[in-house]
Amino acid sequence: MATFLSCAFILFFLFFYVVSPIEAQTGGFSVELIHRDSPKSPFYNSSETPYQRLRNAFTRSTNRPNHFNQNSSISSSKASQADIIPNIGDYLIRISIGTPATEILAVADTGSDLIWTQCEPCPPSQCYMQDSPLFDPKKSSTYKSLPCSSSQCASLNQKSCSGVNCQYSVSYGDGSFSNGNLATETVTLGSTTGQAVALPGITFGCGTNNGGLFNSKTTGIVGLGGGDISLISQMRSTIAAKFSYCLVQASSTKINFGTNGIVSGPGVVSTPLIVKSKTFYVLTIDAISVGNQRLAVMSGSTPGGGIVIDSGTTLTLLPQGYNSKLLSVMSSMIEAQPVADPKGSFELCYSFNSLSQVPEVTIHFRGADVKLSPSNFFVKVSEDIVCSVFKGTNSLPLYGNIMQTNFLVGYDIEQQTVSFKPTDCTKQ
Repeated sequence: MATFLSCAFILFFLFFYVVSPIEAQTGGFSVELIHRDSPKSPFYNSSETPYQRLRNAFTRSTNRPNHFNQNSSISSSKASQADIIPNIGDYLIRISIGTPATEILAVADTGSDLIWTQCEPCPPSQCYMQDSPLFDPKKSSTYKSLPCSSSQCASLNQKSCSGVNCQYSVSYGDGSFSNGNLATETVTLGSTTGQAVALPGITFGCGTNNGGLFNSKTTGIVGLGGGDISLISQMRSTIAAKFSYCLVQASSTKINFGTNGIVSGPGVVSTPLIVKSKTFYVLTIDAISVGNQRLAVMSGSTPGGGIVIDSGTTLTLLPQGYNSKLLSVMSSMIEAQPVADPKGSFELCYSFNSLSQVPEVTIHFRGADVKLSPSNFFVKVSEDIVCSVFKGTNSLPLYGNIMQTNFLVGYDIEQQTVSFKPTDCTKQ
């Protein structure tokens, strides 16, 4: 598909002043995004080096295109468990569900739509192990099952009926899945100002049969895609159809909504979304320039053409032939001698001490030229080796989060645009 997103698992309750939905509509708010490798994440391992964390992220990136395979199929039986996060995303988000509220720590996923969490009753034979208490719909005064005749049920790709109630079924390309009752609830977002935002009547999945590669430290997924039942779409009127983020690698950051999510001012460039996939945010790349050499037009297999911009992927994955040509041109403009990646994961690497300068790289989106910093396309993978984060794929092209680092990236769903503004995200 996140954010994805261990002491950060909150060992005490946060008490919020809840603003009404009317107040939320008149302004904006921001919510913390937790990178899965930051010290605030329950996945943080202090014994790992930064390079080990990067390697793990690169592995997830290689598998990430599977998450966007809408034709993937899985068994409804419980899949084998592994103590790793699925390749659904790199960032995590905390939200609360119900009245009284139950806090969940979920993967924030721009590549899927449904919000879901594990719910009681959830026997071990049907659910993955979860460290925190499961949401119990019987204890919430605002929980309401949705009937099969509802528009929310009709919007699902996979559903069935149990009596009059709508049953959802969602699966991901890594084999993970969730099945359960489709319902509405009050969802509360804790803003970074300490004033929480309550959103009544949000559609979500109450999962009672879940499995795959989910970890006990997370409690579900918050879909941030463009489909009808994503959190973004359901908040559309509240947030004026706008949100943005400013990513920092291996660190917490913010996702901004409403007026807080507007990207404006000097240096902003905007490109249209390709309206071919409801869920995925797809952009058109006309060319990539390396120095003074422009390599047009990028071609490859995508939903509708172009490239999916994805906060849950670390690397930037390009069609194999195009990527080979791009790296060949880049190598010809760098005086240093390339070296082999000891792990065999990357196609263009150099000794850190030998790389004195690199050519300028510009991504030419349709109508928007995004000039990258060297740290957007070269990263240290060990003490003495740096490698390009461009990687070839025979699958879906993805514009990853390293390339988005230190850009304020804004989504305007009403205008169907994505905007980029060079920004020091550590100060956001």
